[in-house]
Amino acid sequence: MAVWNRIKSLSFKQLFLLVKTFALKPQYFFPTHRATLQTLQICNRLYGKKHHKNNITNAFRHALWNILIAFHCYKKNKSIETSVNWAKKTTDLHEKLAPNNQIEMLMDLHNNAIGRFLFTEHNLHEYNKEAIIAILKEKMKTAALITSISEIKYFKNEFVYLEEL
Repeated sequence: MAVWNRIKSLSFKQLFLLVKTFALKPQYFFPTHRATLQTLQICNRLYGKKHHKNNITNAFRHALWNILIAFHCYKKNKSIETSVNWAKKTTDLHEKLAPNNQIEMLMDLHNNAIGRFLFTEHNLHEYNKEAIIAILKEKMKTAALITSISEIKYFKNEFVYLEEL
């Protein structure tokens, strides 16, 4: 399992940070884990291994991951704000624990934020997963291919990606 292998590869400091995060909010461990597994299953089904590159399917995956974390946490707390804040905290942590180069990290953080924005603005806690997938696929149509960090700011409400499929 990729999630477990990633956890096993963490340094002591990284593992401590991960454990600390979930120790403070243990009620979100299983919803976050479920969201992570579902995100990978959905993206593998739709895109095979393509979503592991820095292309548009990766943007889809990052947004979906944030939405599903918020979606599953919302079932526990009934608070959009709390759910979105937790999704941000955990996905930002992921970027610290599995660092990319700067442009890849900023792209991922940007696409994560797009997912949280969509969850909030479209009340996605009321939707089923297939409807959420359809919304994200529609959003992919306006995604922007970027070549530099400075370009990200021009696409505030759109997915960004670095590579063609």
